[in-house]
Amino acid sequence: MAGAPDARAEARGLSVVFLLSGFAALLYQIVWQRSLFAIYGINVEAVTVVVTAFMAGLGIGSLAGGVVSKDPRRPALLLFGGVEIAIGVFGLFSLPLFRWVGARTLQLSFGGTAVVTFLVVLLPTLLMGSTLPLLTAHLVRRSGNVGRSLGWLYCVNTLGSAFASLAAVLVLMGALGQRGVVLVAAALNMTVGAGALALHFTGRAPAP
Repeated sequence: MAGAPDARAEARGLSVVFLLSGFAALLYQIVWQRSLFAIYGINVEAVTVVVTAFMAGLGIGSLAGGVVSKDPRRPALLLFGGVEIAIGVFGLFSLPLFRWVGARTLQLSFGGTAVVTFLVVLLPTLLMGSTLPLLTAHLVRRSGNVGRSLGWLYCVNTLGSAFASLAAVLVLMGALGQRGVVLVAAALNMTVGAGALALHFTGRAPAP
């Protein structure tokens, strides 16, 4: 019976972790969309390309994360922590990268711009999309309840995104600017990733 409180405490901790992950992801989306719009312009075509690139990357990432997490021998929590840190590292360099790419693609056709935009955001959005299936796999292995684990994680991640929307509009963008908001998001990713790795390596995570 001693393991049950530990499992519940870990689930609560991971709920906070995934709420922060959703918070960071939405901050990135707001800033990156603004940055890309500044490069390619704000019109129906540009908005369509940027939003489609984000959604496609998240979808592909979710599919990939689901495939990877199916094997119970793979340490899902360890992979989740590594993914969060990788997102944070990309975030630190994202705005200079977007400007560098934009300066070299201004003369491309609409089709070329669409392809470049998709490729620029593919890696980070793919990583973001993979986080839900990875963390769900970890909690399912702990609790054995797929529906509860998936539903709860989706709930807290969405709440994190909602809080980020409010914080970005009301406080963060005005006080920190795009660069500052990205740094906040990267710091959250690093913190979330480090916490997940600590849980894994201290033995509270299930053995891979």
